[in-house]
Amino acid sequence: MSVEKKIRLLVVDDEEAFARALAKRLELRSFDVTVVFNGADALAAARKQEYEVALVDLRMPGLSGEDTIEELKDEHPFLEVVVLTGHGSVDSAVECIKLGSRHYLQKPCETQTLLTVLREAYEVRLRRKFKADEDKMARLQEIALGDSPLGILRRFRKLEFEDE
Repeated sequence: MSVEKKIRLLVVDDEEAFARALAKRLELRSFDVTVVFNGADALAAARKQEYEVALVDLRMPGLSGEDTIEELKDEHPFLEVVVLTGHGSVDSAVECIKLGSRHYLQKPCETQTLLTVLREAYEVRLRRKFKADEDKMARLQEIALGDSPLGILRRFRKLEFEDE
């Protein structure tokens, strides 16, 4: 019996009824969904729990979608962000991609399209995280093979601070 891992997804949308309905559909398809209704709550949620993908609306009261994306990516570089907006434009799509969003979708969006995009974002995150971990292990191995025990500890400590 195989148990599929649930993708931890943060949904950020001020349209509460839409966000809750979307979350229910995604939960039925192997997503562990947290719903928040503004950017500030998204940042707070991401500080409490690690998410693999965030689905972010652009037009929200308070912190804009673009600002939310920028802050999420600054604090959680391996988090993949997908934009789902009803107020899209080419300019905002370009801006969101520059800020680190993986995809930019327009509402309404077919469920299958959204699922495909979210799963692709998750797979990209896995590859990026694996590569970073692999690089870190290579650095650790290099350190461990080339110094005294005290020197190794000092270099490990420095490496630990670089990753924060």
